[in-house]
Amino acid sequence: QVQLVESGGGLVQPGGSLRLSCVASGSMFRIYPMGWYRRAPGKQRELVAGINRLGSTNYADSVKGRFTISRDSAKNTVYLQMNNLKPDDTAVYYCNAGGVITGYWGQGTQVTVSS
Repeated sequence: QVQLVESGGGLVQPGGSLRLSCVASGSMFRIYPMGWYRRAPGKQRELVAGINRLGSTNYADSVKGRFTISRDSAKNTVYLQMNNLKPDDTAVYYCNAGGVITGYWGQGTQVTVSS
């Protein structure tokens, strides 16, 4: 069993930055692929960024060049650095460990980009 706790969301103006953190319980963290997903009002959940156990990353086209995912195995933590935020980035952001179908999810953290 893996428990994920996200933090770092909030209200930010367009062009601003936020860093989301996801702390995972358990010793299996270092072998799981990790991902950040988001769900905006009225839209389906989408993958924002993913990172595998070797550190390879992938991003949604809409966030490439603005967001960076990273992981610190010593701290059992995955991060999402979000720069140049846009109103379209407003959503609840969820951390995932182990994939969509059989993996684990955090409770979500709200990110609101508004002036």
